[in-house]
Amino acid sequence: MAELQKGLEGVIAAETKVSSIIDSQLTYAGYDIDDLAENASFEEIIFLLWNYRLPTQEELDELKSKLYEYGTLDDKVYEHFEDYATNHVHQMTALRTSVSYIAHFDENAESETDEEKLERAIRIQAKMASLVASFQRVREGKEPVKPKEGLSYAANFLYMLRGEVPTDIEEEAFNKALVLHADHELNASAFTAHCAVSSLSDMYSGIVAAVGSLKGPLHGGANERVMNMLSEIKSVDDVEPYLDKKFENKEKIMGFGHRVYKNGDPRAKYLKTMSKKITDETGQKHLYDISVKIEDIMKERTGIIANVDFYSATVYHSMNIPHDLFTPIFAISRTSGWLAHIFEQYRDNRIMRPRAKYIGETNRVYVPIEER
Repeated sequence: MAELQKGLEGVIAAETKVSSIIDSQLTYAGYDIDDLAENASFEEIIFLLWNYRLPTQEELDELKSKLYEYGTLDDKVYEHFEDYATNHVHQMTALRTSVSYIAHFDENAESETDEEKLERAIRIQAKMASLVASFQRVREGKEPVKPKEGLSYAANFLYMLRGEVPTDIEEEAFNKALVLHADHELNASAFTAHCAVSSLSDMYSGIVAAVGSLKGPLHGGANERVMNMLSEIKSVDDVEPYLDKKFENKEKIMGFGHRVYKNGDPRAKYLKTMSKKITDETGQKHLYDISVKIEDIMKERTGIIANVDFYSATVYHSMNIPHDLFTPIFAISRTSGWLAHIFEQYRDNRIMRPRAKYIGETNRVYVPIEER
């Protein structure tokens, strides 16, 4: 039997053209993340991940039109949120349930042609933003807001969430966050999606499974915990004593380090820049200053560098996004990558069936219950 590799670390489980991490550099379909973060819209990234090329203007316009068209939810879905829109329900639990629920309204949910699969993927991607925004609105006792024609995907989410068109810098920041989180090779949730559909289950099942994996604090929940940490630190002067206590108690500092990046997360610098811009604009510069101080001390004392989660926390917070919405937002973006991986699994499928090393007792004999 093959050697045990806990966490499947170092194991190659799939071939992909979607994204790569080579020498600590992230690419989407061969395009450097630095190039895409500076120039691309999230809609272009969706198309790129699914087709391995950038769209023409006509293709991009068609995709934007369909994302708007499919963004409105069935009235029963809006009503459905009222059944569990309470503060004790975790946002990712709500998202997981609602993704499963919208499959009931897709008459082609089980169809298998390539064209129908693509339309289903666009439908899912479109509705993810609406599901997250609408659940939050209902939870706050407000009426859901339907998407507005002519807005970008990034702007429409903020519009549906808050009921007002975002500022240019908010749209830029949120678009950049979506681009940077769209895919990340064979991470836990992407691998979960592969496993789910490798049995030839439907696309919705793959996304539900991926959402469940992303919910965990070791994967998608890190930026929410970063914001919780920043909320506990009142000023720059409090940073060092706070970290001293954490180090003394051997507690993990969220938002730092990454298993596949040894020289730092290439995505982090863009959200750091956006954090500075948006905290300046919203009068919350102290959050950026605290973040920089934490980053400097962590680098000096541990050599560990901030990852993408660290500065995304202040970006989202500065747009008045509730902290427990941070991970569902991650899911909105990462759905584009999950769907790309699902397409690849369908195209070259073999059901996932690894082996396990048995370490339990052996040669045991059944004993009748009256003799136990």
